[in-house]
Amino acid sequence: MVDESQQPDPAAVAAAKRRSRRSFWIALAIVLGSLAVAAGVVAYFLHRAVSYPDEPHAGSGRDVEVEIAPGMSFPTIATRLAERGVIERPTWFRMFAMWRGQTADVRPGKYLIKDTLTPREVLAIIVTGVKEATVKVTLPEGENMLELFRRLEEAKIAPAAELEALARDRDFLAKYAIPGDTADGYLFPDTYQFHVGERPIAVLQRLITRHREIWNQAIQKSAREATRLKERLGWSDRDLLTLASIVEKEAIDPGERPRIAQVFINRLTSSSFKPRRLETDPTIRYGCLVPKEKSPPCVAWIELCTKAGKAPGCERLRRAQLDDKDNPYNTYQHEGLPPGPISNPGRKSIEATLAPDGSEYFYFVATSKNARTHAFARTIGEHKRNVEKYVSSDP
Repeated sequence: MVDESQQPDPAAVAAAKRRSRRSFWIALAIVLGSLAVAAGVVAYFLHRAVSYPDEPHAGSGRDVEVEIAPGMSFPTIATRLAERGVIERPTWFRMFAMWRGQTADVRPGKYLIKDTLTPREVLAIIVTGVKEATVKVTLPEGENMLELFRRLEEAKIAPAAELEALARDRDFLAKYAIPGDTADGYLFPDTYQFHVGERPIAVLQRLITRHREIWNQAIQKSAREATRLKERLGWSDRDLLTLASIVEKEAIDPGERPRIAQVFINRLTSSSFKPRRLETDPTIRYGCLVPKEKSPPCVAWIELCTKAGKAPGCERLRRAQLDDKDNPYNTYQHEGLPPGPISNPGRKSIEATLAPDGSEYFYFVATSKNARTHAFARTIGEHKRNVEKYVSSDP
């Protein structure tokens, strides 16, 4: 028999079922609500993630300097940009760059980035890289290295003092097989395009390389004449370059270069011309201005300019400088060539020296104070008459 006292109360059962259904609906509502909230959050973050690259940073519009070093990781780059106030959310910025596949494309350099740009614009800037400023500079023919270095410094290419130190450095000169104490003569005068703030070694390397190119072309052009000249004089390439540097300083009219070169060669080779001195003022000036060690007459000459508030070398040479035997570049006192080039000659002076005109002149004098041409003479008597005609009458 069934004990009716053990049977569940139908009312209680019905109430339990109602409570269960209510709990179910509550739980379902909670779950659905949670899902809705989660979906809203996801939707919000998806919207923010999608719109993030094109949201301008809330800055003041100032330019912020940010340096990205070579080898710097992208997370570090993103952090640095955030620290400098250029972007927000460096993690998002990294994810955006990863999505673009550009985390490895960032170029090192010093950037000026406005603090109101979008992440997309910032990424484009650091991927494109810093546009290096360049400057065009023309280095004239016939200037010594100190003059050229001042021009390079004025153009903001490299400091003159650093260029000079390198141009006197023995190891640097040996690397390029440049004999002597400086790189003078081997710095080809031309028009160049350099980066602003170029490394001094890169500047000198370029000038020297250009000189080598022009020199080799000139040698090939006048190979027979150059060989004959070197054999006749017992000269090296450096000796020829030294003479070319003197021709560059003395010849104003390009057409006179081969003749002036021949005058100096005649003085050094003719048995009738004694002593064999070139007697040219530019060599004295160079010996007073460029070498580290200067003779007392050179120091006195430079002081004259300094007292007058002018650049060294502004004053005319005086008897003390002309008679100065302690200046190794004084070709009035020392026979033969000076110790090395006194300027940086251009192509035409190099070519003229390698192929002089074969004339028999020993002397020349300017036809007026600022003349481009000279009067040439074979004898000292003829030369004195030219001096009287052109110099004595010059106002």
